[in-house]
Amino acid sequence: MTMNPLRTRRLTIAAAAAVVLSFTGTAYASGGAAGHRDDGKITVGIKFDQPGIGLKTPDGTYTGFDVDVATYIAKQLGHDPKDIVWKEAKSADRESLLQRGDVDFIAASYSITPKRAEKVDFAGPYLLAHQDVLIRADDDSITKPSDLNNKKLCSVTGSTSAQNVKTKIAPDAQLQEYGGYSECLTGLENGVIDAITTDDSILAGYAAQPEFKGKFKLGGFELSNENYGIGVQKGSELKAQINTALEKMVADGSWAAAVQKNFGPAGYQAEPAPKIGVVVQ
Repeated sequence: MTMNPLRTRRLTIAAAAAVVLSFTGTAYASGGAAGHRDDGKITVGIKFDQPGIGLKTPDGTYTGFDVDVATYIAKQLGHDPKDIVWKEAKSADRESLLQRGDVDFIAASYSITPKRAEKVDFAGPYLLAHQDVLIRADDDSITKPSDLNNKKLCSVTGSTSAQNVKTKIAPDAQLQEYGGYSECLTGLENGVIDAITTDDSILAGYAAQPEFKGKFKLGGFELSNENYGIGVQKGSELKAQINTALEKMVADGSWAAAVQKNFGPAGYQAEPAPKIGVVVQ
């Protein structure tokens, strides 16, 4: 049977359109859309409630080290800051956000662990943090981890940080669990508690807030290693692209500048930029 030339042309155009559509939204992830949008924007998951790390301010802007890192990465991927759609990535939601393709990548104080790596891939690490304590600047009674014995130690309800101290380091610490770190800070400022514990980067971010300037200091105890990574979908080619961006960020000085900008006011002594692909146990 001889096919109508016009019909053949229409079928060819339709087939070509189908091929184009099949690639729409797959600019990064080899396995799917991963949050990519037709309008050229990129969706990034961050924390909205961690000063110095990832914070949504009352005027609707976003600040913090993870925000600066994510903005740099996005630029290396071809996106201006105005192209970034910020999405809140609460700790319990991070894997599902990536698996559903709701975000392109996540930068949200996201520690690389074997359990998490079963579900998502990680670029980085881009920051080596440690569990530490925050104490009052004029407190000379806590100079080593064992000094936390018989001290009132605060952390957020459900956190593993305080339990880690109580079971492994200072069993006689008086654990106080509050609803949020802001409440812990108020208690520390008022003398109701003696120390707060979580990642040193998070503590430094809180302490660096203008209203707390000069009031607190980090213990510098390095109670654990927390390797912060950039989460992406399993099998996504974004991992390699983000690793390249992170290496450039370190090389051109932008990484060090972001550390100083976000953590410097609290006297945070950051580890050197970690080597890509090397997770410190």
